[in-house]
This record gives sequence, C-alpha cells and structure tokens, in this order.
Amino acid sequence: MPLNPDNRSPFVRTLPQTDEYVSVLSPPTSVVLRSGFVTLLPGQSCGEHSTGHHEELIVCLEGDGGIDAEGAERRALCRGSVAYNPPQTRHNVTNTGSAPMRYLYIVAPTS
Repeated sequence: MPLNPDNRSPFVRTLPQTDEYVSVLSPPTSVVLRSGFVTLLPGQSCGEHSTGHHEELIVCLEGDGGIDAEGAERRALCRGSVAYNPPQTRHNVTNTGSAPMRYLYIVAPTS
C-alpha cells in the first residue's frame, strides 16, 4: 500500500508578512483541514460566526485579544495561547490590545 494514496505531498510554507487574510490550507491540498492566517488591528474583530459542522482551533501568534463564544465567558488570547471551539458554536475574536493581533485558525469537519 502506498504511503500517500491521495497523492498529497508534505510541505512547509512560510506565513506571509501581510495584514490581509490569507488561506493557509484547504482541500484539495489537504484531505479535510482548512486553515487561515488572520490579522486584527486594535479594536477590530473577525465578526461573529458559527463553527457549523466543524471543530476549530485558534492559535494566537502575536498580540492580545479575547474570544467570545456562546455559553462561555470571554477567554483571553495572547501569544502562545490556543482556544478550542466545538461544533455549532457561535463565536467572535476581538483584538483587545494596542498592537496587531495575528492568529491561525484550523478547522476540520466532524463528520
């Protein structure tokens, strides 16, 4: 049996030096994972949305912020912290600091 039956290849990419949203990974490059690189300026938020039928991991790379999710108090985010949102969770990430906040989100379908 081949090691990679889907003909996907391992890779390393460098995150862009930009303040624009950038998709990092999505099918067909991956099987089901989707991820993006987000920069929020001070006071800016990504906008409330739902995870739907996905679970989500948010990895804070730089800055200070908070994540508001239904059914939970605001959770603080800072460099090196991660936040998990289960499926069907409405949430919003906000930059609460005085410098840009940068994070990666990684989502995968639950079925």
